[in-house]
Amino acid sequence: MPHLQFEMNFAATPGEKTGFAAAVIRHFAGIMDTGTDHIAVTVRSFGPQDLSFGRAAASGGRTAFVNADIRLGRTRDQKRRLALAFIDEIARTWGVAREAVYVVYTEHDGEHFQLSDRVLPSWSAGEDPLADQPRREPGKRSVARRSATARRARGPRGRGRPR
Repeated sequence: MPHLQFEMNFAATPGEKTGFAAAVIRHFAGIMDTGTDHIAVTVRSFGPQDLSFGRAAASGGRTAFVNADIRLGRTRDQKRRLALAFIDEIARTWGVAREAVYVVYTEHDGEHFQLSDRVLPSWSAGEDPLADQPRREPGKRSVARRSATARRARGPRGRGRPR
């Protein structure tokens, strides 16, 4: 469950924040090869004096910081493309100079992301961690149904694979 936090030293309207968050979710899902239901976005506006970044002069002092908590496993290329997509979206939405945006990633094991019904697995390509049934918690009985694929793989009467 990535948590993508955007902080800027200028006011943004609620509509701008909503549209921006939707765009960020699309970028993340496309570049990071995952679903969207588990992506958390925070957009915070602060006063001009609350955030400082030396490179912000090109934007008349406007700056934006991005803190992205993500699961381990993404490639260097994916992370770079995502950072550039965030930078471009901030520039497009609020006119912040690309040089005045600072992106920082913090990577975590999947187990560091906790939801009410599951712990997320480590990331794998093409996955959607909320598309399946919740994972069984230790000490609890699983009531999840086996998929048709799993039933076919087991063969007739559930006695293992046919030989």
